[in-house]
Amino acid sequence: MNLASMEIKDLLKLQSDVIDELKNRGILRTKNNPTGDYAEWLVASALSMKLAKNSSAGHDAETDAGKKIQIKARRVTADNKSRQLGVIRNLDKNDFDELVAVIFNESYEVVEAVSIPHSVIREYSSFTQHVNGHILHIRGALLSDSRIRNLRTELSDYINDLPLHIESAMREEG
Repeated sequence: MNLASMEIKDLLKLQSDVIDELKNRGILRTKNNPTGDYAEWLVASALSMKLAKNSSAGHDAETDAGKKIQIKARRVTADNKSRQLGVIRNLDKNDFDELVAVIFNESYEVVEAVSIPHSVIREYSSFTQHVNGHILHIRGALLSDSRIRNLRTELSDYINDLPLHIESAMREEG
């Protein structure tokens, strides 16, 4: 398929069709930008968590032990190398126990994936009144903090074994 030869309306239709198919497969939960939904699905699937309902305030998944997990993601590109996550709102409410942050490259490969205890986030984030929340960048000292758990290998391995996981899930359903 030569994307360069396609008309704009056909490219947009193709993107829409791809988003629909990923939603039908249960990988995306909405038809918005797929980065956040994909990260939520990947983290929950790779780490055997249960996704929370879309309306759950403050967390995206839960572990078998009942830990509430907030999942944030960022896709870095040649044009935008920022590792700033989306705004973390209501940090003082303690709506989650850990934040899992995933940084993807342009091809949605995992560049960085870390689990950050709630108690550590304030040390590395800053509150911004303009957005009424905390801003966190996944870089620098945060990545070498001993309280942070690196998840990159687990997520990357899961992606690499994805055909096996899908076949296994299909056998369990069938």
